[in-house]
Amino acid sequence: MNDFRKPKSKEKVTSTSWDKVATWYDDLLESGDGTYQKDLILPNVLRLLEIKPGKKVLDLACGQGFFSREFFKLGAVVTGVDLSRNLIALAEKHSPKGIKFVVSYADKLGFLDNGSIDAVVCVSAIQNMKNVAGVFEECFRALKAGGRLLLVMNHPTFRIPKRSSWGLDDRSKIQYRRVDEYLSESSSEISTHPGSNPSLATVSFHHPLQFYFKALHKSGFLISRLEEWNSAKVSQPGPRAPAENKARKEFPLFLAIEAIKL
Repeated sequence: MNDFRKPKSKEKVTSTSWDKVATWYDDLLESGDGTYQKDLILPNVLRLLEIKPGKKVLDLACGQGFFSREFFKLGAVVTGVDLSRNLIALAEKHSPKGIKFVVSYADKLGFLDNGSIDAVVCVSAIQNMKNVAGVFEECFRALKAGGRLLLVMNHPTFRIPKRSSWGLDDRSKIQYRRVDEYLSESSSEISTHPGSNPSLATVSFHHPLQFYFKALHKSGFLISRLEEWNSAKVSQPGPRAPAENKARKEFPLFLAIEAIKL
C-alpha cells in the first residue's frame, strides 16, 4: 500500500454503491471479449487520446483499472481514482506497480497539484456523479494548459434510465427509440442483477446534453470534439433481426466529449 491511496483531505471518504457490485463489474471486464468497454469504447478512447510515452493521464472513476492498464501499456504515467475501495483493491491486484491508485471523491482531487496532468479520462462514470460541476472544476485545476478532458457517457438523448425504451412498429417493421423525458433531470437506481439479485443496484443521474456543455463552459473548458458511438453487435437471425440491426446503426449508445483547457 502506498500514500497515493490517501487523498489530502480531512473529509472522510464514505462508501459507494459500487462497493457492493465491485466483484460483478470485475468479472464482467475480465471475462474476455464481448463487452462495450473492450470492443467499442477502448479503441475509440485510445484513438482520441493519442497517448505518447511519459504523458500523465488521470483515469477518473477508474473502477478495477481496465483502462488504466491499457494507458500504462502505451507508456503513460497513470493515476487511477475511484471512490470504491473494493474496486481500487481489485485495480491494485490486477495492475503493475507503476500505476498509482487513489481512493477519492472525483470532485476533491487535492492529492494532485495544479496543472500537473496532461489528460483526464472519465469513462462511463460521469452519469454516476452528483456534483458534476465540482468534478469539472477539479479536472480543470489539475490539467496543464492545453490539457484535455475526455468524457465517455451513456448517450443522454437516447439512454435515459427508466425514461427511454425500445419499441417495434409491427406494421412498418421498424424498431424505434421511445423517449418519455429528456430535459427533466432525474436519478434512478439501476439493478446490476435484475434476475438473480435485484437488490444490488447503482445510482445513475440523467442530465440533458446542454447541461454538460454549460458546466464545461462555466469551468473554463473549450469543447473541441463530440462523437457518437453505436453498437456493432448483430442480432441472431429472426423476424426482428433486420429492424434491430438497423436501429443499432441509427441510435448511438455512447457519447464522447473532448474539452480543452486553454
